[in-house]
Amino acid sequence: NFLIGLREGLEAALIVGILAGYLVKIGRKNEFGRLFAGVGAAIVISVLVGFTLTYAVTEAPEGVNEIIAGSTSIVAVIFVTWMIFWMAAQSKSLGKDLRSKVDSALKASTVTLVGVAFFAVIREGVETAVFLWSASKATGDETYPLFGATLGLLVATVMGYLIYRGVLKFNLSSFFKYTGAFLIVVAAGILAYGFHELQEIGVFKSLEAVFPILTSNAFDVSGIIEKDGVVHSILKGTISFRVTPSNLEAIVWLLYLVPVSIIYALGYRKTTK
Repeated sequence: NFLIGLREGLEAALIVGILAGYLVKIGRKNEFGRLFAGVGAAIVISVLVGFTLTYAVTEAPEGVNEIIAGSTSIVAVIFVTWMIFWMAAQSKSLGKDLRSKVDSALKASTVTLVGVAFFAVIREGVETAVFLWSASKATGDETYPLFGATLGLLVATVMGYLIYRGVLKFNLSSFFKYTGAFLIVVAAGILAYGFHELQEIGVFKSLEAVFPILTSNAFDVSGIIEKDGVVHSILKGTISFRVTPSNLEAIVWLLYLVPVSIIYALGYRKTTK
């Protein structure tokens, strides 16, 4: 969750840094207020999304809780998968596109700049809120994931500011490349957790009637890895690992991880040729 917060936060920080740097370059530093008004609004809405999901699950009757947790986890994986590939494709042209939007916004109305900043950050914010919420549900713990994510976001904010000031320089392309690969593994675990929640309340009953093997355990390593022990806690906290997953969970995990990883690797291989 620290890594999720760091990566997502750094993406947002870089976007804000590009917008702020361009305003300084064209001598429109006085527009900073509108810029950060848009950023602030995006952050507030993102936080509200997280609170809304938590409240909905807490107040939901039995059975609905699992539906919300399962379906939200699946949506979160769709979000983060799109985000990973979008960042990989847009990383080289991101600055140019944002600067073009700022030019258009300033020509139309300075108030439009609020919208540019808002929509540039809200995507990252909502994705982060939903993904972190799903990750915390998958681990069965809310305190430590929230602490890790908050710490990651704070570090990302500091790093973004230092990059903006020209103090910190490192290979952003490699950073996003390898964290993207790791997030694919994390997303696979969250997707499996989402299907686990839906399977628990019988959503796949018809499918299981045709393929009863889906309800059996894919493996049971509870004799090797102590449940809620140190190793299990680390694996569960990073990749949503369960010691006794069903065959359905294992199949979903593999069907996501293998093709997405291959497409991701081939995409980077193609861009480096």
